[in-house]
Amino acid sequence: MNVERAEIPLRLFIMQRIMAENPRTVRDLFRIIKLRRPRISEEEFINTIRELRESGTLTLEPAALQVNSYPAYLKLQDENAWLYLVALLTLSTFLAIYVMPSVYPLIIFRWIIGSMFVLFLPGYVTIQALFPEGKELDSIERLALTIGLSLAITPLIGLLLNYTPWGIRLDPIVAALSMFTLGIGMAGSFRKYRIARNTGKA
Repeated sequence: MNVERAEIPLRLFIMQRIMAENPRTVRDLFRIIKLRRPRISEEEFINTIRELRESGTLTLEPAALQVNSYPAYLKLQDENAWLYLVALLTLSTFLAIYVMPSVYPLIIFRWIIGSMFVLFLPGYVTIQALFPEGKELDSIERLALTIGLSLAITPLIGLLLNYTPWGIRLDPIVAALSMFTLGIGMAGSFRKYRIARNTGKA
């Protein structure tokens, strides 16, 4: 007489594997569960994890960042995607101004990139530097402050350039805004790195 072995509920099985193998990430846990229950789907696993979290049985924490220096931190794509995007938009502005021909419809791209360069990026990187944790402001407040600070920073840079030998011309303004944007962006990234390191996540 064959007696089939009863399969324990997935929720209980997941908790057993967590206590037994202590996986670092949810992805690692899924691989462990998948090895023992090949028929389980990723959707079923995710729904069970969500139920465990919502019931308070399971607490998920951000994965620790395995870096010990700022240059190594800069290589983390997920953590620095915003900084890469800022650098890409700054480079695109240079290309749109000095390389792209001023013909329709390409000039529309120049207008769009130029507007973002002047009215968005300066305030955006300033917000990243002032509020590096990202939890201090909600999305609406962050967007409003980004635009407001950009509207304040850009004229201020122009005013300062007015008292320099270069004056208020296209080249000095582009160079000054680029240096400000990239410099403050790097400062914001470094602050994020220090916070991650001090909280044991780097």
